[in-house]
Amino acid sequence: MKKSIAVPSLPPLKIGKHQVSHPIIQGAMAVRVSGAKLAGAVANAGGVGVIASLGLGLDSPHFNKRQRKSFFTANRLALIDELAQARSISNHGVIGVNILVATKDYPQLAQTAAAHGANLIITGAGLPLSLPEYTADYPDVALVPTVSNVESAELICQTWQDKYNRFPDALIIENCQLVGGHFTQCEQLGMEGFAIESVISQLRVSLAAKFAIHIPLIVTGGVGDRHDVNQMLAIGADGVQIGSRFITTVECDAEESYKQAHLQASAADIVTVPSPLGKPSRALRNQFTEKAILGSPILERRCIANCLEHCLCRDAGKTYCLLQALAQAARGDIEQGLMFSGANIQYTEQIITVAELMRELTASEFINN
Repeated sequence: MKKSIAVPSLPPLKIGKHQVSHPIIQGAMAVRVSGAKLAGAVANAGGVGVIASLGLGLDSPHFNKRQRKSFFTANRLALIDELAQARSISNHGVIGVNILVATKDYPQLAQTAAAHGANLIITGAGLPLSLPEYTADYPDVALVPTVSNVESAELICQTWQDKYNRFPDALIIENCQLVGGHFTQCEQLGMEGFAIESVISQLRVSLAAKFAIHIPLIVTGGVGDRHDVNQMLAIGADGVQIGSRFITTVECDAEESYKQAHLQASAADIVTVPSPLGKPSRALRNQFTEKAILGSPILERRCIANCLEHCLCRDAGKTYCLLQALAQAARGDIEQGLMFSGANIQYTEQIITVAELMRELTASEFINN
């Protein structure tokens, strides 16, 4: 029998100089899955709203498809547009931008985000060892790297301390068993000390012992309801980052068919797909992923923007164009595009608003199954 259980209120989350009512960061989802509408709505609801910067310029009016070199200019201008739109939705909320270190315009996008009102810059797909350099003129912008292990976190902290006399304002820790999109290989997960709770515990001890700091540690991967949030806080996290659950909201920037595909998916639909980044990625099964897994010819292999520092598509003619694949899906082609997804799915049976989802995630009671 299901019953309602009263639980303590969630604590606020402070990252650098910015505080939100709820310890929830909305995950970044590209291309244009988490844009201004979603980020602004989450910020309004008391969480951290995040714009995914990857490929923002692709379908923007700033991109001239006949001139591939215009892509980076289009990305920068599109990011400015998205930040302005998000801020128009949420005047006082906390809004972040996610930037992939593996992209060629990462420094430019970091500078642009800081200059145009981002409260946080979150990085992924690489170690942001020079990030403070790009945001030096904007000390109020919080810097939040994503890491998968203690060693990466220590390297970032040591480098930043030596070169810039500062530390990250928070760290996002990937649970590679469950996180959506690209993830670090998980062969060691059976070994003692590699589970997410062990990583949090070890990292907390390491930061205190080696650097004498205590910063928020935020878990991403597999969080979809209040029970999951409670579980992460109980093992020592200060907050959570939630991605896939926000796809099935009214304000998600993707097309309706993209949302419906996630709404109707089950755990059996989650597959691991090769990527031009050379890392595995987690996505929904469709015609595209079946071809990608088998190495069969894919509709679009041509590099359309030269966006990545290292790209198997461009450099070796392997896999596929990541930008094109993600954009194709977000535009509504749910069979011939790539739809990233976390391993935990099917939390809801209908499209709801961000406000409704946030109320569900932060309620003072939840349904015990």
